[in-house]
Amino acid sequence: MRTKLAAVSCLMVTATACATGNATTATQPEAASAPSGSFHGSAGVPGGRDQVGAGVASRAGFEGVGAAGGAGYGGAGAASRAWSAGGSAGDVADPVRLRIPAIRLSTRVIPLRLDAKGHLVAPTRFDRVGWNRSGPEPGEKGVAVIAGHVDSATGPAVFYRLRQLRKGDRIHVDRADGSTVTFTVGRLARYPKSRIPDKEVYGPAPGAQLRLITCGGTFDRTRRSYRDNVIVFAR
Repeated sequence: MRTKLAAVSCLMVTATACATGNATTATQPEAASAPSGSFHGSAGVPGGRDQVGAGVASRAGFEGVGAAGGAGYGGAGAASRAWSAGGSAGDVADPVRLRIPAIRLSTRVIPLRLDAKGHLVAPTRFDRVGWNRSGPEPGEKGVAVIAGHVDSATGPAVFYRLRQLRKGDRIHVDRADGSTVTFTVGRLARYPKSRIPDKEVYGPAPGAQLRLITCGGTFDRTRRSYRDNVIVFAR
């Protein structure tokens, strides 16, 4: 079981992306200067349902609580959050891959650590998603959280088409022991980052549930971040 207070930190990131057919490929960016504490990564462009409009070339980042950073994925409007605790029977195997057939997404899952302030550190690559390892594993009792960037400075990122999911779509999480746990989308919601209902999104759950989180809404060019979070609720 894992319990901890956490929030999402703000990191700036840059990337280079390319896609070939329905397969996602990624290239490492050329060397470039970056803000202190930032990561360089690479972006994947998953295939799937209808293409969403462009206009993301100037957007980049991973924005969280109490920081004026980037855009790729954002946290809630609270300094800390009590994440759902895992089941008392012990941990299940860690997630290693996320697959969402409806949007033709298949990507690696990496564990996300908390920094010294209890903030969730951003994924270092745009073609991968991160799992909050301070909370339950997917399939364990409680709410497991997987987060990913929506876009980068060069275009769409791994969760760009997350908002196209519909009720009944399946989400498969492959685990380190070779097993797979499947969730069904119940609903999708968009909340201003300052008004996310923490208990509803992250609070205790009677069974195994999953939240997929990315950024959405309008882009604030002053803060270089999106104003909202897009959250998929699945069980």
